[in-house]
Order: sequence, then structure tokens, then C-alpha cells
Amino acid sequence: MTAFIILLIVALVCYNLYVDVIKKRNKVLEAFSGIDVQLKKRYDLIPNILTVAQKFMDHEKGLLEEVTKLRTQALQLMQSSDINGKIRLDNDIMDKMRQIMVAVENYPDLKSDQTMIQAIQTYNEVEEHIAAARRFYNSAAQELKNAVEIFPSSVFASAMGIKSVPFIEAVEAERKPINAADYLK
Repeated sequence: MTAFIILLIVALVCYNLYVDVIKKRNKVLEAFSGIDVQLKKRYDLIPNILTVAQKFMDHEKGLLEEVTKLRTQALQLMQSSDINGKIRLDNDIMDKMRQIMVAVENYPDLKSDQTMIQAIQTYNEVEEHIAAARRFYNSAAQELKNAVEIFPSSVFASAMGIKSVPFIEAVEAERKPINAADYLK
């Protein structure tokens, strides 16, 4: 009878560890899905910003075309589970959109255009939502990383083929101060 109780306790502990690892993996998937939703909002907003900006920004035509190309790639990647690819592409889009926002400052008519003002405000709100979704994702990724690396849950994670996922980190360009003069040449 004692052996049965010990076996039952071990089975319950193992089951709880298994459930915990699965919950952490699912939380990461949910968190990344939240980022995808926010990125989709950004991708839907980009054509509006580009359409308004295109009327004014003759000299930045190449930049506008590059953002359009990156947005197309991002929309194709939305259905993919390639987290690293999405992170890399998102960083590229974020960098180019920053360049556009800095360039807008060089066009007084564009900067005062009511449609552009509203589009930029909406874009800034979406960027804040993306930042919040990234924080949630990184928190979930940290929990999964701990479960994958710390014994005894690491045994179950390894047996189930569950691995830690990458954190979303600031790219090197984001860590440097922005010099607006670089974009206004």
C-alpha cells in the first residue's frame, strides 16, 4: 500500500511537471500570436502612411518602395512559424519606418497634413501595443527557458522535444542614438 501511494505521488508530480511545461510552451505561442496581431495592424497601416507620404516625398521614393517590399515579405511570413525570420523582418521594417518618420519632419506640408497626423498617431499607438506584446512574449519565453533548463522539468521538455525560444531584443541600430541628419541627406 505504501509503495502504491509513493508511486501515485511520483506520478502526480510528473504529471504536474508535464502540464507546467506544456502551459509554458502554449503561453509563448499565445504571446507570439499577440505580436502577430499587432504586427498585422502595423502592416495594414503602412500603405495608408505611404500613400499620404508619397504625395509629398519625391526624394524618398526608394525608401517608400523598400518599405512596401518589406511589408509584402512580412505579410507572406505571417502564416509561418519562423520566429527568427519574423523578428528579423520586423526589425527591418521598424528601421525603415523610423526613417520615414524622420523624413516626414523635412516636409512641412506633410507634417501638417491632417491625414498624415492621424496616421502617425495611429502608428505610434500600434508601436506601443507591439512593445507591450513583445514584453509579454519575452516574459513567456523566459518562463519556458527556465522550464527547459531547470531540472526536473527539463527532463520532460527534452523528452517532448520542447526547446526554448529566442528573446526579442533590440537590434544594434536601436541601441545607438538617432541622428536625424543622417536621414535628411
